[in-house]
Order: sequence, then structure tokens, then C-alpha cells
Amino acid sequence: MPNEAKVLIIEEDSGCGQELQAILRFINQAPVLVDSQHWGGAFEGGNHYLAALVDATGSDSRLSELLNAIHLKNPDLPVYLLTEKGREPTVAIDPGSCILGRLEIPPSYTQLTSALHQAEIYLESQDVAEAAHRPVDLFRSLVGSSRSIQHVRKLIEQVSGSDANVLILGESGTGKEVVARNLHYHSSRRGRPFVPVNCGAIPGDLLESELFGHEKGAFTGAISAREGRFQMAEGGTLFLDEIGDMSLAMQVKILRVLQERTFERVGSNDTITTDVRIIAATHRDLEAAIKAGEFREDLYYRLNVFPIEMPPLSQRIEDIPLLVNELVRRIEHEKRGSVRLSPGAIYALCQYNWPGNVRELANLIERLAILHPYSVVEATDLPETFRLDEEIDPELLGDALIGSPVTSDDLDPRLPQGGLNLKQHLSSLEVNYIRQALAESGGVVAHAAKRLGMRRTTLVEKLRKYGLQRSNTVS
Repeated sequence: MPNEAKVLIIEEDSGCGQELQAILRFINQAPVLVDSQHWGGAFEGGNHYLAALVDATGSDSRLSELLNAIHLKNPDLPVYLLTEKGREPTVAIDPGSCILGRLEIPPSYTQLTSALHQAEIYLESQDVAEAAHRPVDLFRSLVGSSRSIQHVRKLIEQVSGSDANVLILGESGTGKEVVARNLHYHSSRRGRPFVPVNCGAIPGDLLESELFGHEKGAFTGAISAREGRFQMAEGGTLFLDEIGDMSLAMQVKILRVLQERTFERVGSNDTITTDVRIIAATHRDLEAAIKAGEFREDLYYRLNVFPIEMPPLSQRIEDIPLLVNELVRRIEHEKRGSVRLSPGAIYALCQYNWPGNVRELANLIERLAILHPYSVVEATDLPETFRLDEEIDPELLGDALIGSPVTSDDLDPRLPQGGLNLKQHLSSLEVNYIRQALAESGGVVAHAAKRLGMRRTTLVEKLRKYGLQRSNTVS
């Protein structure tokens, strides 16, 4: 992958350089190791670097010359100086330079990941043409590895290609509109409008006009004709959010549109034909509302062609680390700052019951980014509602977060008391990730390789190396 971001290491000590390479590979980075005599060739071939780690243990004059040369090659490349413990480099640093800081040799896992995270934000803020602008995918709060959220993604894939009516059920804040937008985006109607309407937020006497439009003079205040949401969504998708709060009179009108695909504007007898896909959502129990006489049974069955139920966040706690990373990424993408959460803070969030679901988590992350900009938030820094009553046991913390695909960015790996076979441990991790990537990619090697950030041929070699069965894989 010639355009992927790499990390450049300019180091005279080959042993130290190789140690840095190993750490970077472990955190899924692509290191390029060179010495100060041959570093220029590292910029050939269109290589793009996330950051440069530069040996600063030599003479200051030579270091200054090297830094100026790097700046000429790439004036926007973030640089970190590698220094010996307790020794500060005395080289003069231009305040406008791209030197973001220094790392003591050997840097800890946490220091290195934090530095690269800072470099990533710096590149985005500079609007570098080849900066690693990570696209914010539509799945947002559908991020997660829990079985329930994987099931939701599967249902979206199955129904998005049809025009069937979809009813999305779930508590407030679980991401029902996100599901609706994904259904629209992955459908054949994606080139046409997606029009959301919150039926619970619009007064009943105005909802008809909002949905169907009105003619001039149809009612007091109608000073001109206006088209409604059905016409705005023509050819696309109309999302009726909180449809359980709609009045019975409006339910009758919606049922007619679903049956006949026609409607009239308020104050008009002209029939308008409509071609929209209807996606509805509600946090209410519609079956109970039917029994209470508050919701029409015939409309329920018209809408409930393909139900999708969003799980509350309290039932997908294992997704919280992934969601935190995604929400932080969104804040960074929108240039609204950044924040990091320590393993203890993540653990504390996993103990909370989240009555406001993902929306509540999103609000918390935004609040933390304002209170602790570009800082690491500890469990004690969390608002009182989210704090634990007792101190976190480090061993419990390690056990609770082990295997988390996200907290590996924040958690310093713990070496077992009895030690371990590092080569065997890393091989085991690699095999597990390869199997996961293949499973999530339906056995398509090319797609799995993309998820793992490697070439297809490299993945094929690893499959052969580890003796993994390829009977269910597709090249």
C-alpha cells in the first residue's frame, strides 16, 4: 500500500531502531528504519509519513542540519526527538517548526501511541493534501463488535436493497436515525433526498401540513403554497421518527398514503402521486399502544414489514471502548479538539447503566473534550455520576479490559509474573486478528487484507505460514 501512512525512524543505534520497529508493528503501524546518512531515500516512491522519530543523542550541529533537511523535504511532517533519559537536546528549535516534542529512549507504549495520536491531529489541522483524513463512515453509533449490533448491521444489509417499509424500535438515544440513514445510503435511492420528520416534536394540527404541504389560504397564516415532506422526499426516503406519538387522525392519513401512494395538500382536492420509501421509528411499545387504543393496528402491520430493534447501550457494554474511539474521532474530524480516556475511565464507563444510551455517551465525550482538551481523562476526572464508589483494582481492570480491540490504544500491556514467549504471543494475536478479518469479510482474502492494512499477497503468505484453512476463503 504505497499511500498508507508510515512512521519514519532515523536512528544511529540499530538495536534501538529495531526495538522501536517492533513496538510500532505491535500497534499496527508501518515503521521505516534508516540512519542519518541514508534517510533521504525514505521519501522516494511517494511514501507518506505520519511522523518522524529522530535520534537526538548526537551533536547539536548535526541534529540541527538534519532537522532543516527534513523540513525542506516535508515542511509539515511532525517530528519527535529521541533523547536519552534525563538529557534535554540543546539544539535551537524554531517555534514555527513541526517538532512536537521528545520521547525518551526507549519510549513506553503509552507515550508512543499518544505521540502518534498527537501527530495525527496535527496533520489534520494543517490540511495537508495527503494527510490521513479518516472518513467518518455512516455507521457511527453502529460501531461495535457485540452480537446484537452485528445482527443490526446484518439486517440493514439484507433489507437496504428493497423498498420494504422498515420499523426501527428501541429506546431514545440508541441510534434509530443512524439506522435509517444507513438504510437510505445503502439503497438504490441514495442519490435522492433523505427527509427526516420528528412526529413527536410537531404539534398535531401542524403535522398534516408539514407532511403533505398546503395551498395558499388553506388556514390562517398560510400566506403562500408550500410543499410538504412527502414531496421533498420524492424518489428518496421519508423517515418518520417517533411515529408512536402521532395522533389517531394523522395515522389514518398516513395509512392511506401507504396503501394508495397518493395524498392531497391541505386546502386542495388535487391528488398527488408519491414515490418514497417509508422508514418509521419509535421508542414506544406499539403493541401495548394498540391494546390501549392509541395506535392503529392496521398501520402497525403496514409499517412493521421489516422490524429492526436497536439494543440499549446497557446490553452492549463491550462496545463502549469502540464507541468512545469513534466519538473522539468524530470530534477530531470536525476540528473540535480531542481527548483521550485512560483504561480506568473506560472501565468506569462500562459500569454505568446509560439510561440515555449512545446519545448520553456522545454528550459526555464532547463535554470531556471541552473540560480536558488534548488530555488523558482518568476515572477520577469523570463527572460524579459516572465515577465508581470504590477504587479500581488494577488486576480487575486488566482482566476486564483484556482483549478489547480499542483499549489497546490506551492500555500499557501487562507482562505476566511468570513471563511469556513474546514471539508465540504475537503470533497468536496475529492469527486471531486474521481469523476475525476473514470472518467479517465473508472469507474474501482481498477484503480481509484491506481490513488488516496489508497486501493481499502478504495475507496469503501468512495463511500459508500459519496453516490456516482456505477452503472457505475467496482470493
